[in-house]
Amino acid sequence: MSEMNFEQMLDEFSKTIRNGEVVEGTVIDVKPDEIILNIGYKADGIITRSEYTNDNSLDLTTVVSVGDTMEAKVLKVNDGEGQVLLTYKRLAAEKGSKRLEEAFQNQEVLKGTVTQVLDGGISVMIDETRIFIPASLVSDVYEKDFNKYKGQEVEFVLTEFNPKRRRVIGDRKQLLVAEKLRRQQELIDSIQIGDVIDGTVKNITDFGAFIDLGGADGLLHISEMSWGHVDNPKKLYKVGQPVTVFIKDIRDTKIALSVKFPDENPWINASEKYAPGTVVTGKVARMTDFGAFVELTPGVDALLHVSQISRDHVEKPSDVLSIGQEITAKIVDFNEDARKISLSMKAIAPENEEAAGAEEVPAEEETAAAEE
Repeated sequence: MSEMNFEQMLDEFSKTIRNGEVVEGTVIDVKPDEIILNIGYKADGIITRSEYTNDNSLDLTTVVSVGDTMEAKVLKVNDGEGQVLLTYKRLAAEKGSKRLEEAFQNQEVLKGTVTQVLDGGISVMIDETRIFIPASLVSDVYEKDFNKYKGQEVEFVLTEFNPKRRRVIGDRKQLLVAEKLRRQQELIDSIQIGDVIDGTVKNITDFGAFIDLGGADGLLHISEMSWGHVDNPKKLYKVGQPVTVFIKDIRDTKIALSVKFPDENPWINASEKYAPGTVVTGKVARMTDFGAFVELTPGVDALLHVSQISRDHVEKPSDVLSIGQEITAKIVDFNEDARKISLSMKAIAPENEEAAGAEEVPAEEETAAAEE
């Protein structure tokens, strides 16, 4: 035996260790359920599977190899069999706890894998420390089922750190909200009124549809969905449907959208298509006591006054007409500035056509029609 080896032997036998001390050792043997370490002491150190991990099914030979260097904490200097009982997971938890405390103080963004889905949220493990993310802080939108997060890596910040009470709380929601605001502002900075943009229908309400523009949502109001009359947005759009829109207005973070492209305005060539004397076909869209409004094309309605429906007396339009009915009539008046068109079915009646003429609509009824 060389002098150096003899000195090492003396050091080994004279070395003292205490419970709670952190030691470093080299793996000299590893079995599925335990690790043996040379820690430079008269006895070897042993780490059981339960002191390495909380996973009772983990085969230690798959994570540790002979020759590896490890740090561990002394649990018992003598476990009763002449070996030093060590713990790896508790030391890792202490280091992890210190790291998490710093992350809590600095509001550092952490990453962890979801290990459990609970009734009230999800659980993430970092360095043997369990972090609970409540259901209200998992997402920025309502989610009923969190199972999709199982095994998924998520980012979060700590909002509470109290390891003594085992309360370490994470918050994923605020990161999602912040990212959404950043993307929203980025999009708003990159667009301007009049831009044409592709989006996807995200949600539909009675007054319109919210369109995901890839960073922010815009509102496509029911009045901007068609040049014609729209009763129910759900009849035109479905959630997930792609749609091409243009930016009608931007006010702060609110984006107003439209699909009523100016070059498709049905009134552009209306003076030619609907010149007085022209015979047209349309569908009855709605009725009042004084007449029926006929849709000639989406966005262009004309008034068929009750006095112009027939040569016979008609008390009210609903006596002879029905919603959706297709009728043929003659244009008797066209006012492009006011966007008003008057029709007459009586003017093309087969009998006494020469005597037929467009009767004047009383002024008060014209006003009521304009308001319609």
